[in-house]
Amino acid sequence: MREKIDAIYQSESRHVLATLIRLLGDFDVAEEALHDAFRAALEQWPRDGLPANPRSWLVSAGRFKAIDGLRRQARFDALEDADALADPASEVDDTEVEALEDDRLRLIFTCCHPALSPDAQVALTLREVCGLATEEIARAFLTPTPTLAQRIVRAKTKIRDAKIPYQVPAPAELPQRLDSVLRVVYLVFNEGYSASSGAALTRHDLSEEAIRLGRFLVELLPEPEAQGLLALMLLHESRRAARATADGELILLDDQDRSLWDRDRIAEGSALVQRALGSQRFGPYAVQAAIAAVHANASHAAATDWPQIVALYDILLQIDASPVIELNSAVAVAMRDGPAAGLALIDAILQNGDLSDYHLAHAARADLYRRLGRTDEAIAAYEQALALARQEPERRFLARRLREIRVE
Repeated sequence: MREKIDAIYQSESRHVLATLIRLLGDFDVAEEALHDAFRAALEQWPRDGLPANPRSWLVSAGRFKAIDGLRRQARFDALEDADALADPASEVDDTEVEALEDDRLRLIFTCCHPALSPDAQVALTLREVCGLATEEIARAFLTPTPTLAQRIVRAKTKIRDAKIPYQVPAPAELPQRLDSVLRVVYLVFNEGYSASSGAALTRHDLSEEAIRLGRFLVELLPEPEAQGLLALMLLHESRRAARATADGELILLDDQDRSLWDRDRIAEGSALVQRALGSQRFGPYAVQAAIAAVHANASHAAATDWPQIVALYDILLQIDASPVIELNSAVAVAMRDGPAAGLALIDAILQNGDLSDYHLAHAARADLYRRLGRTDEAIAAYEQALALARQEPERRFLARRLREIRVE
């Protein structure tokens, strides 16, 4: 039974937390209620058996344990709807828990409210919607853990003190609120698609959750950039089965078995790209998705249309320039014009002080040195990339490259 409860915690805890936040109106009270509910489950389920609807049971248990706790502490004035919470007639039912407007979507709009700073929006969403540990988020932000923890605490306080509503915005407000939500959803996807650290290359649960939220956003507001983001996530996720060996070793794009790629997701993503670009109101997500579609629709690595990819990066740099996009563009130029051309661009990025702590910049530089036969410089660059990498599959890949180049 303990294994079943652990599995339910993994699959349901964020659903339960989101609903408890709505019912209780306070992040910290809801988190405490979540843990109380699972403690109760550990005590009761082995004795009484698994309930028919574990999520509903957990929501009800957490809610009433929170009410009891607040009664004992005489803190009902901290909850706006205390009288309703105390009313037995307001007991949570399955219909409410399974409502169409999913509580996690309400929660993500709350976490991405414009009253919060962009960094706080991302940190709070990753913590509360996706359940990442504070330490994981701090590593992703390259921020000290205490600093990140204080950022999350301040964001929760701001939501409470400013009485930020826990709701999906009205249709008229959605467009202006969408950009921050899309950015956060993509960051969630990226953490799942390529985990920032740890033993696993990917976290399938996070990327699937981001895609689910992306689908919901497109259904709610079929704007070109929402379509573009969903397309981008689908196209990247289509390659998951080919990105690693059975024992978790990283496989680069050019070496992947393309027969393992998910053609249904490629077709869906490609159709969304066409729809977004056809609107003539597209933004950076749609252009990135177009680049991913070129890769996904190439029958083999040598058939990749690199001139088209470079042209798309030129467009992307005009509308959303960043050092990482410049790096990706430089790699594409290297594929089109040769490694020397790409290396010159990467050297310029690093000389500007950008991406000096970004392991992929040094890994790309190392690969270009290797292709040019500049072995000593390739070794130094690989060593620098290895020193900066935090994800174990990437570290093993870089170490393997170093061993190979040293014996060539």
